[in-house]
Amino acid sequence: MHRRRFLLTSLAGAVAAPVAPGAQTLFSPHVIGFISPASREISANNLEQFREGLRELGYHEGQNIVIEYRFADGMLDRLVPFAGDMVRLGVAVIVAVTSPAAVAARKVTQLIPIVMVTVGDPIRLGLIASLHRPGGNVMAPKPGNFL
Repeated sequence: MHRRRFLLTSLAGAVAAPVAPGAQTLFSPHVIGFISPASREISANNLEQFREGLRELGYHEGQNIVIEYRFADGMLDRLVPFAGDMVRLGVAVIVAVTSPAAVAARKVTQLIPIVMVTVGDPIRLGLIASLHRPGGNVMAPKPGNFL
């Protein structure tokens, strides 16, 4: 539960951050990019937990958020193009599942926040500077709360 709460808190902060005070009153749902090297079928349980956690925070898919999904079906060479799709779509945040997806997302953007999930050693991979002060646009779990 702590891991999911951290991910969702990070995600909520990243989605809410672009909203400026005094912005136009027309509502446009934020778009979340979701990139996984697995298939949709393999990811089904995790996806439902992800959506449930978003609902707990008041985010409802199709109402106040849109989620753009990309599943590589085990073909890791698809991850960088998928991350590029997210940049072109102008997503508010990218959720990158596993190390290969996080590395792919980091290759294509240094501006869009990236929330990494189940990443083994983000420091060694060059995704963050440290767990306590990650720097850049990649959000790391707090020590002891790896996803």
